[in-house]
Amino acid sequence: MQVKYTELYKPIVLAMLVALFVISLIKPTLVKNYSMSPTLEENDLLIVNRLNNKNKLNKGDIIIFNTNIKTDEGEEILLIKRVVALPGDTVVIGNGKVYVNANVINEEYLKEPYTDGEVELIVPKEKVFVMGDNRAISLDSRDDSIGLIDYHQIIGRAKIRLYPFKKIGLVN
Repeated sequence: MQVKYTELYKPIVLAMLVALFVISLIKPTLVKNYSMSPTLEENDLLIVNRLNNKNKLNKGDIIIFNTNIKTDEGEEILLIKRVVALPGDTVVIGNGKVYVNANVINEEYLKEPYTDGEVELIVPKEKVFVMGDNRAISLDSRDDSIGLIDYHQIIGRAKIRLYPFKKIGLVN
């Protein structure tokens, strides 16, 4: 039986199109630091939902986003943080607590219950205020080098942890 090479093109092209479609929907991401500890640890492998319907962002979502910070090789550094406040929300940080719209937020996921910093702002349209769960070491919206995150910077939401296998499942 002789196979014609032209017969092989269709399944190869179809497989490539399916792969491109899947890659446009999800992005495997490796956590590279401890700023989201204890929720996420270094070397956790995540699946990020790239379907970025920003109008559906919720407080508490864990997002991956681009920054203006560059590596020594000139590549943009991606960060992963938790959405604390949405457009129109008032954020106040003081006395070790975080207030959103005048209410102390319940953050059971924090490594330590104390949040450093003094912040008072209203989140503008098309932006979100983010912080890491390990506040003592997190570079986040409290720092001018990161600031508020524009919707266009958001790559997607962390949805599933694939590794380590003993922690496989939904991320929240």
